[in-house]
Amino acid sequence: MTRALRRRLFAGASGLAVALSLGAGAAAAQTPQEAPAQEAAEIDEIIVTGFRGSLAQALNVKRREAGAVDVIMAEDIADFPDQNLAESIQRIPGVAITRDAGEGRNISVRGLGPDFTRIRINGMEALGTTGGTDSSGGTNRGRGFDFNVFASDLFNRITVRKTASADTEEGSLGATVDLEVARPFDYPGFTFAASGQMGWNDLAQNYDPRAAFLISNTWADGTFGALLSVAYSSREALEEGHSTVRWQGGNVGTGPGAVNAFTPRLPRYGILEHDQERLGVTAALQWRPSDRTEVSLDLLYADFSATRFEHFLQAPDFSAGGAGGRAGIVVLDSEVDANGTMVYGLFDNVDVRSESRFDQLSTEFTQLTLNVTHEFSDRLRMTGFLGSSTSEHDNPIQTTLLFDHANSDGYSYDYRSNPNLPMISYGFDVEDPANWTLSQIRLRPQTADNTYETAQLNGEWDISDSVTLSGGLFVKSYSFETTELRRDPASCGLAPTGNAEGCIPAGVAGTPLSSFSRLVGLADQWDIPTGSTLTWLIPDYHAADALFDFGSFPMSFIPSRGNNRSVEEDSQGAYIQAAFDTLLGEMPVRGNVGLRYIETDQSSTGYTLSAGAPVFTEASRSYDDLLPSMNLVIEPIQDLLIRFGAAKVMTRPGLGSLTPGGTVSVSGNNRTVSSGNPLLDPTRATTYDLALEWYFAPDSILSLALFRKEISSFVANDSVTQPFTGNSLGLPDSVAIAACGAVAGCSPTADWVFNQPVNTDGGDLDGFEISYQQPLTFLPGFLSNLGLLANYTYVDSQIEYPNGTTNTLTNLSKRAYNATLYYEDDRFSARVSGTYRDGYLTQVPGRNGNAIEGVVDTFNVDASASYNVNDQLSLTLEGINLTDEVPTQYVGIYNLVSVHHHTGRQFFAGFRYRF
Repeated sequence: MTRALRRRLFAGASGLAVALSLGAGAAAAQTPQEAPAQEAAEIDEIIVTGFRGSLAQALNVKRREAGAVDVIMAEDIADFPDQNLAESIQRIPGVAITRDAGEGRNISVRGLGPDFTRIRINGMEALGTTGGTDSSGGTNRGRGFDFNVFASDLFNRITVRKTASADTEEGSLGATVDLEVARPFDYPGFTFAASGQMGWNDLAQNYDPRAAFLISNTWADGTFGALLSVAYSSREALEEGHSTVRWQGGNVGTGPGAVNAFTPRLPRYGILEHDQERLGVTAALQWRPSDRTEVSLDLLYADFSATRFEHFLQAPDFSAGGAGGRAGIVVLDSEVDANGTMVYGLFDNVDVRSESRFDQLSTEFTQLTLNVTHEFSDRLRMTGFLGSSTSEHDNPIQTTLLFDHANSDGYSYDYRSNPNLPMISYGFDVEDPANWTLSQIRLRPQTADNTYETAQLNGEWDISDSVTLSGGLFVKSYSFETTELRRDPASCGLAPTGNAEGCIPAGVAGTPLSSFSRLVGLADQWDIPTGSTLTWLIPDYHAADALFDFGSFPMSFIPSRGNNRSVEEDSQGAYIQAAFDTLLGEMPVRGNVGLRYIETDQSSTGYTLSAGAPVFTEASRSYDDLLPSMNLVIEPIQDLLIRFGAAKVMTRPGLGSLTPGGTVSVSGNNRTVSSGNPLLDPTRATTYDLALEWYFAPDSILSLALFRKEISSFVANDSVTQPFTGNSLGLPDSVAIAACGAVAGCSPTADWVFNQPVNTDGGDLDGFEISYQQPLTFLPGFLSNLGLLANYTYVDSQIEYPNGTTNTLTNLSKRAYNATLYYEDDRFSARVSGTYRDGYLTQVPGRNGNAIEGVVDTFNVDASASYNVNDQLSLTLEGINLTDEVPTQYVGIYNLVSVHHHTGRQFFAGFRYRF
């Protein structure tokens, strides 16, 4: 086979693999060369193919970059068994992910959470958000990117930039992640490929189809091209387990029988049913009217739609105060451990609740970008860029129905044999409709929209063969708007800020529960102790909606005014940067030094309370930042690189923090008062990076990277639990009374959680990464087809929080590592990957008197294999979360369980075809 023919076959197969998880050969890639002078001559002489080739290509890009970057190319994305982009990116050193419904949702880089990482798609900053369960963040109203909106199939390159440069957009303390889709000029002429898979989950016991295709062609001697790719997947996931919605201390019961201890607020078992569909489309047109001019038009569309049921059987009294809550419980027997935690209890007079929530959700993401490059001469180039992206998240139905049973005798829970899965019994027949009463109807439709519009003009001038001067002007407009409605208090004769969720219309109250209820039960008994009640009666949403037409209920924004707000940011600025590539004596030295200036005009809106009525409020401010940066790479000896980077960086405050308004909210037994702070300063830091990279063999690397971030200003949430009466915000008790409505146990004298974001002095973050990659070609026989990738990251920080404590950053895992062992020959390839993430904090201080809230450590194992039947057809097999890992959430210094749910193991079998 000729080299040209091999290149066409490998490039075509790789492009589809990148865009559509269709893995084939990577495009022709060069291996690291001995000296820059040799590179141009040797690029066309070496062809590296397959998964191993894509790793070599990514390593070559990393080596050539002036900054600290990590890259995933072509098959590298396609051949990992990943359901979305977050799961692909997690194998990069320093990257950790959080999951929702069993799949990746957000990423953290070097200990900094999603809000500190900027995402660019085809060169433009973008933000896609969706909605999740309350325990996984609910509706995303922040700056963190939800990667589960996109399939990894749509992209052919992911670049994680860990050091700043003047020509890279501001806004990141953790990293800037570049996502790139395929374009027609990536392929030599006509290319077509398709794939199909069928999935199976061992917990949900159902089938999940996935399919994708790509078609691309060029015409007019390769000067015009068009590409279309489509990826579709459908998934029905089941999530089951135990949760408590935190623990809280205080007396349980009254008089001589009272026990002062920490108890679970809502001890419960739950069933969550997720039904998701993901559609992604990319389209690209490219035109090269001359050898010096190229025009690219890219369209990206994604539609992530889902429905979700959440069913819980719980005891709300433990989270309520007064005679209708903890004080009214009769303690018959109990055991309190040495930490003051009631790990076992037998009680009378406990209210029991069956809760069922139904969500309908969709996120529609659209991005259009136009990129024009022109070379005026061999030394002078210009790039113009226009782009617009919109993410529209809609949650038009979020309905929760509650059945209550008052004053149950013989209720008990027992955590002694298993701290994560207790024995719970309820003291009555929870399957009998006659034992229940409809107590609440919650209707909470909501939206979250994000829009970016960007224009850039950049130029490059090669002053000499070793120095390039670049600069640019840019303008960017960002807008965020979120809404939420709740039942109109006026329809129940309540004050405008009242809580109408406990108001049951007469026609509804008179309807037998048997006509809108059904039984549910856990599909997997797991390690739940014998004696637990795992089947119960729930409100049937669809039957209830057919009877009562929830869409006709009057709605108002006033009870949820805190989630009716907006933020607009208009930024403009310029940068200048000098890049150099020269010799210091005989030692190669390259890098860049630059300066970026940004001015940000910020405006935000929200609602405050005045005399018990909502008042629309606006606030605006402006600030600017001057951000110097430097990246330096020296090669003291052949194949050994030393990198150094230093920069000033900034991240704008979280969107929820910038509202000038506030909210007083009651949701069952959760009572919160939240207010914003539109005058918050950005989080600012000075960063330093030092790395040693040894390319000790072809396609191999052993590296050590040290990094430090001196955070001079930080935004933290000041959270205080106290009675509403006498609060520091000056809100009168009448506001609490109106918010409580008819909710039992809710009053101004009960405990409320008060939240407000504030600037703190920050602190330092230090860490290191070790990375190793090598094809094991030195082994004998078939073992020479093995290869290994491994990395380890350690991060530590000390941040001062508003309550005076010092702790690590939230979302920071001190230790993280992953490793992949792969095998690849001409016919067969297989790989297994393990990813570990250390435990991390999610809130400091915690709520309800807990010092902290967090997530325990996790270790996920995935695997995949493929067999090439011929040059066009491959068969694939993949396994995800093979150990059914559980990302348990906890509260307090004794790691008391908050959420302990599992989602099962996922398997896929399918094919890939390319032509």
